[in-house]
Amino acid sequence: MITKESKNVSRVRRHARVRSKISGTAECPRLCLYRSNKNIEAQIIDDTKGMTLVSSSSMVLKLENGSNIEAAKKVGADIAKKALAAKIEKVVFDRSGYIYHGRVKALADAAREAGLKF
Repeated sequence: MITKESKNVSRVRRHARVRSKISGTAECPRLCLYRSNKNIEAQIIDDTKGMTLVSSSSMVLKLENGSNIEAAKKVGADIAKKALAAKIEKVVFDRSGYIYHGRVKALADAAREAGLKF
């Protein structure tokens, strides 16, 4: 009997495949995101030290609706502002296996507009 994989299991497999190739360093950390049904979160991570340097989420910003494109734009702008304050200008984008569309794209575009380079 063949069973169908859930979307999240497929996403985790894609994420593991991408993570084998992408790694954040001190010079160019990794911008990783997590998207749930209610919120969106973003972190800038230095994988050599295993440390989160900067983070932001729709929960921290106390947005009324954290699951829409507007919330993703605000989180993207906030993470870029915090990163630039921490003297981080260049990052590598890790979309965590999600399709580059909708909230993921909105977060990335807002971070670029606010000054992050990737």
